[in-house]
Amino acid sequence: MKKYLFLAALSLAMLPAAAQDTYENARLLGSDLNGTARYVGMGGALDALGADISLTGTNPAGIGLFRRNTVSASFGIVNQDDVHKFDKVGKTNLSFDQIGFVYSSQTARNSFLNFAFNYHKSRNFNQILSIANQNMVRHNGQGASLGKLAYGKSTLGNVNKGGYYIIDDGKQADGYQNGSGKIRANTFTQWDYLYTNGVLWDAVNDPAPDDVNSPYYDPNDIYFWNTFFEASDYNFDRAHSGWIADYDFTLSGNINNRVFLGITVGVHSVNYKGYSEYQEFLVDRMGQGIGNVVLADERKITGTGADIKVGAIVRPFEDSPFRFGVSIQTPTWYDLKSENTSVMINATDYAASHPTFKNWGYDEYYSGETYEFKYYTPWKFGLSLGHTIDDYLALGAGFEYTDYSTADNRVNDGYDSYGNPDSYSDNVMNNHTEHTLKGVSTFRLGAEFKPDPSLAVRLGYNYLSPMYEKNGVRDTRLNSMGNWYSSTADYTNWDATHRITCGLGYKYEGWNFDVAYQYSATKGTFYPFQPDMTFKDIVPNVDGNIIDETNICTPSDVNFNRHQLLFTVGYTF
Repeated sequence: MKKYLFLAALSLAMLPAAAQDTYENARLLGSDLNGTARYVGMGGALDALGADISLTGTNPAGIGLFRRNTVSASFGIVNQDDVHKFDKVGKTNLSFDQIGFVYSSQTARNSFLNFAFNYHKSRNFNQILSIANQNMVRHNGQGASLGKLAYGKSTLGNVNKGGYYIIDDGKQADGYQNGSGKIRANTFTQWDYLYTNGVLWDAVNDPAPDDVNSPYYDPNDIYFWNTFFEASDYNFDRAHSGWIADYDFTLSGNINNRVFLGITVGVHSVNYKGYSEYQEFLVDRMGQGIGNVVLADERKITGTGADIKVGAIVRPFEDSPFRFGVSIQTPTWYDLKSENTSVMINATDYAASHPTFKNWGYDEYYSGETYEFKYYTPWKFGLSLGHTIDDYLALGAGFEYTDYSTADNRVNDGYDSYGNPDSYSDNVMNNHTEHTLKGVSTFRLGAEFKPDPSLAVRLGYNYLSPMYEKNGVRDTRLNSMGNWYSSTADYTNWDATHRITCGLGYKYEGWNFDVAYQYSATKGTFYPFQPDMTFKDIVPNVDGNIIDETNICTPSDVNFNRHQLLFTVGYTF
C-alpha cells in the first residue's frame, strides 16, 4: 500500500460541539518511564530517595533534598523491535528527553528552600503497528467486513438501537436519528459516511431521496445496498509520532532535614500525529474475489493541559536514613484540537459483474473535520519507600495508582463569560470509558551501588498493570459526539507493560555523566473493528432466506517492544 492523502473534497457537516471516543483519548493517559538516566536506570524508584530533577513530575518533595544548584540535560535513542519504516516513522529515532535546573537556597542550619524547572518528554508516541490476517468467510452470512458493519448499523434504522436511518439527497447519503426527521445521528461516523457513499449505496436503484418530505420522494422506491461483501483478508498499518512535553515548575523545601515538602505546577503540550491504512480484500457471497477497499486516515491532536502535584517525604527516625514518601496529582485538564483527513479508495470490480449496481460515480470519497474538545484525566496517588546504607547503597520502591475508568470525556458547548470554551461531560462516552478502562497500578523497584564515590551502578524494574478490560470494545453504536467524529474503527486492548532497566554513572569534579538502558515490553490484541455486531439482514442470502447476520472479525496478537538508550550530562555548583 501507499500513502493516500488528498485535500478533502467532501466532509461531514460541522457541529457546534465536539468530543472524542474512549480509545482516541486513552492515548493521552499514562506516561513513559523517562527523565534523567539515573531516574530511568533505577526504574523510577526515587520518589522517597529524592535528589533527582525527574521527581518534579512524580513527587516534588524530592527536590527538597538538593543541597547545591544543579543543571542537567538528557537525550537518547529509541528503537522498536520487529517493524519496518512507515509514513516516515522509522524503527529507530533520536529523542531529546529532558533539560532542567535546581536552584537551592539555605534558609536555616538544616533547612533549604529549592526551586526547580524541568522539561521532560512524558510520552514518546513513536510507534509502528503492522498487521495482516484472515477472516473466516462463511457464505451463510457469518463473515465480516467493515463495510458490512456500516450496513448492519443502517438496518437498525434508529439511533436508539445503535444504528441510523439513511436518507440521500440525490448527491450523497447521510445517516439520521430515525426516518421521521433530519437530525444527524451521532452513530453515523466518518468511516460510516465513507463506506456508505463510496462502496455501499446504490445510486441507480435508489436515485431519489428517501425523505418523506422531499418532492422527489417515491413511496414505491426500495433502496438497495451493495451488501454482498465479506473480507477474506485484511492489512493494517499505522505510524504514530509526536510527544507530550511536560514543563514543571517546582517549589520544595525541608524542615530540619526530617520532613520534605514540595509542589509542582505542570504544563503539558500535546503534539500527536497518526496515519493509518486499513485494506480489506473482499469476496461476494458466492466466494468470488471482487477487489479491495482502502480506508486511509491521518489525525493530528494538539493542545495544552495543566495539573498540580504535591508530595511529602518523611524520615520518621532521627538516626536512620529510612524514609517514606506520599504524592497526589490532580487531573490534567486538557484543552485540545483534533484534525483529520480521511479517504476511501474503492478498488472493487463488483459493478462490472453486477451492472445494476452503481455508486455515485466516484472511486474515492473524502472526509475531514477540525474540532476542539476537552479531556480531564483521573487523579493519581503515590506511595514510596527509600533507604540508604552508608554512602555505597541506595534502595528504592514505589507504588502509584490511578483509575483510568474515571477519565472525563467532555463536549465543548459555547463559551463562558470570560470567552473561554465551555464544556460538559459526555455521559454516554464516559459510561463506555468506565466499562472499558480500569484502575492501573505501577510498581517500581530500584537500586544504586557505588563501589567508588565517583562510580555508580544501577538496576531497576517497573511494572504497569493493564489499562484496558480484556473484553473492551470500541463501540461505534453509542449515541455520543465522540462517535460522530470517529474516522477509524480499529482498536487495541493493550496488556501489562514490563520495563527492565540498568545504568552507570560517573562523577568528575562538578560534572556527572550518566547512561541508562531500558527494555519495555507490552502485548496486546488488535481488532480492525468491533466484533460483536448482530443484525437482521434486509436482503435475502444465497438461499433466498432473510437471516440474522453476525459480523465477527478476526483479532490479531500484537507486541510493542522498545529499547531505549539514554544519556544525561549534569553540572553541580
